[in-house]
Amino acid sequence: MADNTSYVLVTGGAGYIGSHTVLELLKEGYSIVVVDNLSNASKGENSLPEPLHRVQKIVGSDKKMIFYEVDLLDKEGLRNIFKKHKIQSVVHLAAKKAVGESVEKPLLYYSVNITGTLNLLNVMKEFKVNNLAFSSSATVYGDPQKLPLDESHPTGEGLTNPYGRSKFTVEMILKDLYDSTKDWNIILLRYFNPIGAHESGRIGEDPCGPPANLVPYAMQVAVGKRDELKVFGDDYDTHDGTGVRDYIHVVDLALGHVAALKKLEENCGLKIYNLGTGQGYSVLDVVKALEKACGKKVKYSIVGRRSGDVAACYSDPSLAEKELGWKSVRDLYKMCEDHWRWQSENPSGYAS
Repeated sequence: MADNTSYVLVTGGAGYIGSHTVLELLKEGYSIVVVDNLSNASKGENSLPEPLHRVQKIVGSDKKMIFYEVDLLDKEGLRNIFKKHKIQSVVHLAAKKAVGESVEKPLLYYSVNITGTLNLLNVMKEFKVNNLAFSSSATVYGDPQKLPLDESHPTGEGLTNPYGRSKFTVEMILKDLYDSTKDWNIILLRYFNPIGAHESGRIGEDPCGPPANLVPYAMQVAVGKRDELKVFGDDYDTHDGTGVRDYIHVVDLALGHVAALKKLEENCGLKIYNLGTGQGYSVLDVVKALEKACGKKVKYSIVGRRSGDVAACYSDPSLAEKELGWKSVRDLYKMCEDHWRWQSENPSGYAS
């Protein structure tokens, strides 16, 4: 029997940001098809990958979610999904995302992030699916010329790694695609630094191998999995010498995608939005908040700066509030509290 349900396709939906986004979309009443190659997600022992199995338990079995283990480099596999299901919109999260790894493996990053996206766009075009929310990144701004960063800030200049260049390249592709036909609705969501976890403690960030980001690494120090946190540089021109970033709760970020989908349904054309809090916190600010949340000291040592790091980077998120009706509401302590709940209840991640 034909399935006449309209679905939102979420690529990379079994990952950290993906699982939280799928949860919020299901809560909002959307039916979801998830595509993920599980390269950075836990398979689990169920028909769904473990993060999505837990999402289904949180939202209830009446919410409709279908999962396919398909790589975006497998164009035929993608086509088969579009043949089977009536896809209405796509939330494109699937990408390689570790800055350091991208320097070591540039071809992998360009292949997955650019070629994978081109495959997706070609299949969307073939099946006349013209609504896309793309997971971009604040890295496209390069070294900030002014702060806070708004969407008019120049992009593509001074990009220091293949990860950032891959996100910038995809943005250019999407702008060219829109300019060529004008019948697409495309929203570029420029993420700042997502941390935290769902307040249930059931889903959260479970990096494969050593975490590449500050908070998951510090949390693993707090639970005794790692000896100490390395703080890269304390001689930046910031209030305590350590790098300042805009951290956003992953649930607020997920809700930004719900708002973006609703905007796509208005036939909005091409739009660009920052998803951040507008507040900059230093590495040591975050460490203090983490220590308060977990009730223990997080051992750290100061080491030299990392190549490519900038002193400060934080957003002006006012356009998203004005046009999407979206705003981050969870503060740094809430981010750390929720991340700690996840980490302490799942010390080995989804294998716990």
